[in-house]
Amino acid sequence: MKATMKDVAKLANVGVGTVSRVINGVKVKKITKEKVLAAIEELGYEPDEYARGLKTNKSNTIALILPTIWHPFFSEFAYFVEEALSNLNYKLFLCNADGSYEKEKEYIQMLKQSKVDGIIGITYSDIDKYISSNLPFVSIDRHFSEKVAYVTADNFVGGQLAAQELITRGAKNLAFIGGNSPYPNETKNRKEGFESFCASQNMNVKILNMLEPIQDLETHLRTFFVENPNIDGIFAINDFMALEVIKVLEKLKRIAPQDYQIIGFDGIRIAQKKDFLLSTIAQPIPDMAHKSVELLVKMIEEKVLPERVVLPVKFVQGNTTGKKIKK
Repeated sequence: MKATMKDVAKLANVGVGTVSRVINGVKVKKITKEKVLAAIEELGYEPDEYARGLKTNKSNTIALILPTIWHPFFSEFAYFVEEALSNLNYKLFLCNADGSYEKEKEYIQMLKQSKVDGIIGITYSDIDKYISSNLPFVSIDRHFSEKVAYVTADNFVGGQLAAQELITRGAKNLAFIGGNSPYPNETKNRKEGFESFCASQNMNVKILNMLEPIQDLETHLRTFFVENPNIDGIFAINDFMALEVIKVLEKLKRIAPQDYQIIGFDGIRIAQKKDFLLSTIAQPIPDMAHKSVELLVKMIEEKVLPERVVLPVKFVQGNTTGKKIKK
């Protein structure tokens, strides 16, 4: 028969209220705490988390909404979020939206009604009206309002850095290739930063900025490169876009870095401690995850106001860019 809180109290020779305080982390005398913990271990008692949540109005559970779990960036981010939450005795509820606005909306509505303490969300859909609630929410790469905390990498500086790295490696004819979401998000600053640095160097840039969701990407890319055969330096809005560009250019008999150089954005890898897939502007994924957890837990436990956090990025040399040219 499963042990109860009353059984623990009886064995420890304390009241049920004392057992409850120990379980919920309320300070009691050291000797009392030791007696209760010893009784819990001897009886194999497991607290009823759901019942505790009803009493304390706190579940110690955080929801993470991702556009898809298949993308390495999102998977790695989820890994570090879970790690940070576990260190703070929180559990993770993972929501895979699969790129669907309806799914994102349904998850948020469901999470409001359930006993989750807060949400960390990576979303590029029109869900603004659904998150303006009292439920603590940390947005990644998107600024909804001053009432919503968000964490982002420095996308504008990342775009500047990509342009600088291509130019110092001898690229003369630059291009930006990306998708343009109809909803505001920080990733749009990658293009702005890239164009800004090129303008400061008096260099023209060819732009292929396709409206999302992108239909027939390969045709768009092939047409662009056939019309602009001299492009020798490319900045893609993310690593996956860069990989698609590489595939199309291979069909056009052009190979990186011999015929052109390309830099992506995100810093995705197929596994931890493995090499990056290509030259990229790497986001500090562990730092972004840990900071988002830190902000959310502060909002939950200390009732602090939402904050905006912008973290630095760095260039990582892969096999799609050449060596810097000495002046």
